[in-house]
Amino acid sequence: MESFEQVAAQYEPMIHQIIRSLNIYQNQEEYFQIGLIRLWEAWNLFDPARGSFLTFAYNIVKQKIIDELRKARMQKNDTFTLDDEFWSEVESPYSDRPLEEGQLLSYCGGLTRNQTIWVLSSFLYDLSARQIAEQHGVTVSAVKAWKKGALTKLRNTLQQI
Repeated sequence: MESFEQVAAQYEPMIHQIIRSLNIYQNQEEYFQIGLIRLWEAWNLFDPARGSFLTFAYNIVKQKIIDELRKARMQKNDTFTLDDEFWSEVESPYSDRPLEEGQLLSYCGGLTRNQTIWVLSSFLYDLSARQIAEQHGVTVSAVKAWKKGALTKLRNTLQQI
């Protein structure tokens, strides 16, 4: 009997035809792989005394792909997703900014002006070092120095508390 690589090459158009006949337009590669795996199983299970391999392979591959479509549909039906309209109507008890400016400034008492800028920009506005540097016309390494100094002072302050 021929090798599976030869069988796969010969029956690849059949798998694509099954996918088209079932109107599968999403995840075609996934279903092709499922069909190819099932073709390999059919190749191993086939008994030449029982008839034509083409008929056997076609039926077994098509049935497997149909089973996978059913599973996917069942999983989709089990998954309940809320639309954007629902989430826009739900009011959150939490603020978009978990650390308000006043609270952050209370920790910045012993920091320099630049270190305070880094704390507020990083935690309140979620800016990166590059963005802070661009806003204030300094280098990224300068902003990193602000960060290092601020973190050192904040750690010392918190350890004293």
